[in-house]
Amino acid sequence: QVQLVESGGGLVQAGGSLRLSCAASGRTFSRFAMGWFRQAPGKEREFVVGSRWSGGTTSFADYADFVKGRFTISRDNAKNTVYLQMNNLKPEDTAVYYCAGMVDFGSGYRSPRSYDYWGQGTQVTVSS
Repeated sequence: QVQLVESGGGLVQAGGSLRLSCAASGRTFSRFAMGWFRQAPGKEREFVVGSRWSGGTTSFADYADFVKGRFTISRDNAKNTVYLQMNNLKPEDTAVYYCAGMVDFGSGYRSPRSYDYWGQGTQVTVSS
């Protein structure tokens, strides 16, 4: 089994930055593809970024259009942690953010149903 625990959420003003962390324990984390999703009240969970790594470096990363140029995913295998650096935050980024792990990376990485493990979520609130 794999456990994912997010942290780093909070309240920030528009234009500010936050870095979310997703700490993993359990199975061989370094082989997983990882993603971040978010869910605002009354809305479906939506894709933010999906990524996989090879040899400790990012071999693939795909971002949703609404975060391109503002958000960056990274990973520290030594710490079993994935990060989401969020810059130039906007009020519409307000949501609960979830990290997710995928054992077998595939073309469905934009769908929540493709992921095998989920964290409990961390709230991000951006004030205008």
